[in-house]
Amino acid sequence: MSETPFVGTPRKATTHTSQNEGLIFEKSSPGKKAYRMDELDVPAIDAAALLGDAVRTDGLGAMPELSEIEIVRHFTRLSTWNYAIDLGMFPLGSCTMKYNGRVNEAVSRFEGIAEAHPYQPESLSQGALGIMKQLQDCLIEITGMDAITLQPAAGAHGEFTGMLMVRAYHESKGNARKKVLIPDSAHGTNPATAAVVGYQVQNIKSNAEGAVDLDELRRLVDDDTAALMLTNPSTIGVFESQIHEIADILHEKGALLYMDGANMNALVGKTRPGDFNVDVMHLNLHKTFSTPHGGGGPGSGPVACKAILEPFLPKPVVVTRPDGSLGFDYNRPQSVGRVRMFYGNFGMFVRALAYTLANGPDGLRLTTEDAVLNANYIRAKLEGVFDLPYKTRSMHEVVFSDKLQAKNGVKTGDMGKRLIDYGFHAYTVSFPMIVSGAMMIEPTESESREELDLLIDALQQIAREAAENPELVKTAPHTTRIRRLDETGAARKPILRWQGPPQAAVEPDTAAKEW
Repeated sequence: MSETPFVGTPRKATTHTSQNEGLIFEKSSPGKKAYRMDELDVPAIDAAALLGDAVRTDGLGAMPELSEIEIVRHFTRLSTWNYAIDLGMFPLGSCTMKYNGRVNEAVSRFEGIAEAHPYQPESLSQGALGIMKQLQDCLIEITGMDAITLQPAAGAHGEFTGMLMVRAYHESKGNARKKVLIPDSAHGTNPATAAVVGYQVQNIKSNAEGAVDLDELRRLVDDDTAALMLTNPSTIGVFESQIHEIADILHEKGALLYMDGANMNALVGKTRPGDFNVDVMHLNLHKTFSTPHGGGGPGSGPVACKAILEPFLPKPVVVTRPDGSLGFDYNRPQSVGRVRMFYGNFGMFVRALAYTLANGPDGLRLTTEDAVLNANYIRAKLEGVFDLPYKTRSMHEVVFSDKLQAKNGVKTGDMGKRLIDYGFHAYTVSFPMIVSGAMMIEPTESESREELDLLIDALQQIAREAAENPELVKTAPHTTRIRRLDETGAARKPILRWQGPPQAAVEPDTAAKEW
């Protein structure tokens, strides 16, 4: 008797096992469990009697039911979908997605460091306090400032803290002032930060070189100006060569110069913001100092300042006691107050200090030089392939535009999606906004010339495709598990939680058939 031929389409994926992964709710079947427990040998608790109206009755029946191996396989397969710096290059401009050295991670996991508790008495925390003090000393030397706080939890949080200090400084003079000036080449968080702190935001247009227009700055700075929030190098990768004049114009009117230090990867070891008269700035340890970005760990945004702003730093601050021991000083009457629970994200301090000490002064300087060299290598190879709106010398990143490709209807977002097909994370798309169709690329110092050449080859090929077969680029990506999405719909009408099937329960056979 011959076998019955297979009829129909097999449900098992014929591609990689991580393809076509459903939601864990969709994999659920009633009655499955990932555990087995003994029967209770004590009376069961009546939750309703114990908690009364506080007992939750909503949504409890919608929890997924799976076996242990199904759960393990589901989340393991999902983990293989992640793109990470350990897998390939992140050419995201302005984000400085550099490699996180493993020595940083190893040191942060030392038992005495990883298990230190913030409520330990100071006498048992001298090692942790020493890490904070040494990192502060290093960052003060690198920035050329006089004092620093490690409390802020990220770059934008650092901006907020710095601007709180600006406001407190002016209030101490009897006038908080009303407005903050922000160039159009600044980071997008700067205007939001100034507004949250209570200031009116006034925009300054860039000149033809992408730098601050000094005549416009002179016209706008007055006795109501609290500060200029300047990103330097700017988001188009240009260093403000007239930074001394900018500082003088502000200081003549009693205003302060705030520097967004997110792009310090172009300056460390080469020049110091304090030396060109910046009053207050933040640093991004998760960018310049090789600690993980948000998905891999909390950020860290220390704020450094000149002596005139030191009294307003968040409290507590690390101090050296008369007996030589370290401790925290809470007696700071002019402080803007605590901006973060405890003392900041301590694990990031450990990683940043490990990175700094592993490189040393010469290594940090070389890191900066390599980052700038890599960006200019990409610029030299792609200039002419893509439009370069600003001819000013690039620092750590280069910004092209889609002007040449837009003639065929291909936009920067299309080319960013097509880059995914070549195995790279997309560059920063459509930012900064002063460049129409911006393509913002920052390789960092982490990448070898071989990796840069692969990226350059991919972008050159995409430019050819945009000219010869624009539909191929406009419908990218083509090799991903999920194809092009409705980004507008996802942004404006996001569905962020599982709603469950319309009926109360779905039988396993029915669920399998639908899936």
